[in-house]
Amino acid sequence: MKVLIIGAHGNVGHLLIGELQSRNIDFVAGLRSQEQIKAYNENNIETQYIDLTASLDEISASIEESGADVIVFSAGAGGASDALTMEIDLDGAIKTMMVAEANNIKRYIMVSSLFSDDRDKWDATGIRPYMTAKHYADDHLRGTSLDYTIIHPGALTNDDGTGKIQLLGPNESGSIPRADVAKALALIIENPATIKKEYTFASGDTPAEEVFR
Repeated sequence: MKVLIIGAHGNVGHLLIGELQSRNIDFVAGLRSQEQIKAYNENNIETQYIDLTASLDEISASIEESGADVIVFSAGAGGASDALTMEIDLDGAIKTMMVAEANNIKRYIMVSSLFSDDRDKWDATGIRPYMTAKHYADDHLRGTSLDYTIIHPGALTNDDGTGKIQLLGPNESGSIPRADVAKALALIIENPATIKKEYTFASGDTPAEEVFR
């Protein structure tokens, strides 16, 4: 198994690197700039240049070159603009799904958002374009032939991880350290029983190992 982390320089993606290293899981950090690649290579981290605004053929070549058979999509425009959000969080995500299907990369794990499937809550978040992008990216993924898992974590914090979470109901919310989201991703990668499942969660009292098994 080799995991391609698309968005490895983001907060969750970067923490996932540490989780995979601690588990001796082979991975490659998908990065969007040569400066990032140089810095990661200097730390002996395997990297792959990937530009989600590029053509489908260019993205396909990048993913194929990575040699990965698992994709974690944790990239995003970071609120740079509504247009870039649609280009990266929606179209970029869908292009990677298309490439995965075409190249028989079956395992695909999506980092989505809390309430991405509840339009009534989008305006209250203040980031409706982002929620729209995540909603339709998730919806496209569900219709693919991929062995997907989608996670919907609560509001992200930079607190230390506790390793404990709780699953949330449709109208429940909460927050969670990014470190615990990264741990959840690592556990999902390790466990095929999570395929074709979605998890909505925040910090809680249940060890993450008991949830993602």
